[in-house]
Amino acid sequence: MTPTGTTAAGAGEGRRIVVTGVGANPGFDLARSLQHLGHHVIATDAQPLAPGLLLPDVTARVTPRADDPRYGAALLRLCRDTDADALIVGIEPDLPPVLRARRTLAAAGVRVWLPTAEAVHSCLDKADFHRVLAEHGVPTPRSWLPDQLDQVPKGTELVVKPRGGHGAQHVHFPATVEQARVLCELVPDPFVQERIHGEEFTADCLVDRAGRASMVLRRRSLVKAGLAAVAVTFHDERVAEQVRRTLAAVGAAGLSCVQGFITDHGPRAVVITEVNVRVAGGFALAEAAGADLIAEAVNGLFGQAVDHGRLAYRDDVFLTKYTETLTVGDVSTLRALQEQQ
Repeated sequence: MTPTGTTAAGAGEGRRIVVTGVGANPGFDLARSLQHLGHHVIATDAQPLAPGLLLPDVTARVTPRADDPRYGAALLRLCRDTDADALIVGIEPDLPPVLRARRTLAAAGVRVWLPTAEAVHSCLDKADFHRVLAEHGVPTPRSWLPDQLDQVPKGTELVVKPRGGHGAQHVHFPATVEQARVLCELVPDPFVQERIHGEEFTADCLVDRAGRASMVLRRRSLVKAGLAAVAVTFHDERVAEQVRRTLAAVGAAGLSCVQGFITDHGPRAVVITEVNVRVAGGFALAEAAGADLIAEAVNGLFGQAVDHGRLAYRDDVFLTKYTETLTVGDVSTLRALQEQQ
């Protein structure tokens, strides 16, 4: 859905913007939103048939995986070859190599808007994230490493998940500490958290260069594979305050999303579980509710002031996500994309 309004860099002056990870929902929807704003999208992914590479009118490029040592150099070469003005990361694995290449990209005239390496690390590493929020007094689930499971209070419900990663991959809910111990042998780089019950929410956030944050709150009414399949916007100052405190604690900048639960239990009425320093998979709801999230993010990316007045939104707007068939074609399409790598 096209946002309700735009500002100079957000619309009238079309830019050439690289979006990474267009095979996942955040990158895919971000590419479409930028197109609606009048920008030319250079869509990248490691999977040649990633849906975002097949969007009409994008420049599609296949890159190595983010954990491939060639990725940084390939990304820089791609930016130079396509005369890119800026780059926006659409998926977590791309963050560390883009951070390492940030100065080189800047020297090539490619803008990137991300927080510090320390901030990115604290959001990618769940153990470090727990430490940072605990130090700042932000309510977050109690957490343990595998060798600390003897410290888990009796009767505590648990979640076992990877210490890194995103979405719902390798997430399990053991019934006992003993089951958690077994799962820690099976889950890659495991991390154990207290399981929180309540109303799950996401805050779609934009933090300007002065540290001021705007956010769109939405209830995650139905979640499938870590993605909000049904969401509804709402306002709640208790939630907004904890989101602001979280963004300040981790040092967020630019686009990010904060997840948590509303429990209505005293000082832990709002519990923060995660921050992603990229746009969320359901950010389209923010725009449908009236917030010009991506247009203002582009303004900030290109050094213009973020107009927080354009990030206001309406309550009780809903979004539903579903899987659609984008395109079908001959495998020669696959070969052609692979040859561009």
